[in-house]
Amino acid sequence: MANLYCLLLLFACGVAGDTCLRVPKEHAALFVFGDSLFDVGNNNYINTTADNQANYPPYGDTFFKYPSGRFSDGRVVPDFIAEYAKMPLIQPYLFPGYQQYVYGVNFASAGAGALVETHPGLVIDLNTQLSYFKKVSKVLRQQLGDKETTRLLAKAVYLINIGINDYMISMSQNSTSSTEKYVGMVVGNLTTVIKGIHKTGGRKFGIFSLPAMGCIPAVKALVNGFKGSCVEEASALARLHNSVLLLELEKLKKELKGIKYSYIRYYDLSFQVIKNPSKYGLKEGSVACCGSGAYRGYYSCGGKRAVKDYELCDNPNEYVLFDSVHPTQRTDEIISQLIWSGNQSIAGPYNIKTLFQA
Repeated sequence: MANLYCLLLLFACGVAGDTCLRVPKEHAALFVFGDSLFDVGNNNYINTTADNQANYPPYGDTFFKYPSGRFSDGRVVPDFIAEYAKMPLIQPYLFPGYQQYVYGVNFASAGAGALVETHPGLVIDLNTQLSYFKKVSKVLRQQLGDKETTRLLAKAVYLINIGINDYMISMSQNSTSSTEKYVGMVVGNLTTVIKGIHKTGGRKFGIFSLPAMGCIPAVKALVNGFKGSCVEEASALARLHNSVLLLELEKLKKELKGIKYSYIRYYDLSFQVIKNPSKYGLKEGSVACCGSGAYRGYYSCGGKRAVKDYELCDNPNEYVLFDSVHPTQRTDEIISQLIWSGNQSIAGPYNIKTLFQA
């Protein structure tokens, strides 16, 4: 069965037994970690709340024509990156019976944070995602052998987007703990996981900074009577996180042998697209396509959450945001194109394309 799978993927397999002995040298896998911006359906298979699931209409309507579990009207960033890298869609780790990991796998979980305390018991937190990756590496070693697995893991790209849920909870609870200390905890756990991936064999990382949190409808709707374009307190928190994260990545470059990374300036990209949508062929940046209330900022898309009534725009391709938090497929495509081949003002020191080729 393993040989048949490898032949179907045009991989060279061993002539004896059913272990696939060799993967082409140019082959690179994609492993994905993160939250709802990257979740491609893992939360369909866990016991969680409707807030952390998108397995109902109108999610998925633009591309899949059914709800795939992605928090979008269609595809999300990892889907586009896989396409640009000439790979099939990367499957969710929890898809029943799935163990075909030569192209990688997606561990991301909506609602997840870098901290275990963020939505505990309802999500796959980042530490658990790391433990799943370690299990995948063991399966690969059984399928490919140590030498080929070591090469595959070293050549693979590890795409990570995490943190916004940690800060959303902190803001909603009006936490009195030190902001700097809390940011240190979030970034510290993220860097610990990067070290864990590196120890398991990973070398090439695409790390997203936090987006311009204060500009998303969900945050603006939290402030009664808010009339501005962005909530500065939330955006300032994102900028602090991003500055600490960048410093830690620079330390890791000196500390971890062979590490290469793309620091993706998602804050700048999201801010620019939201503030100037027409520059990117979009029409609406301040109001979500799907939701209710001010800016359609209430998290009600699909009518399965606490607020049941919602409005839906006619054409998601004109909007930056699909629901009160998550981008449309069109926005994710724009972002993906920019980080794939953009310059160092967007993603550096490597862009994602160069990372795959390194």
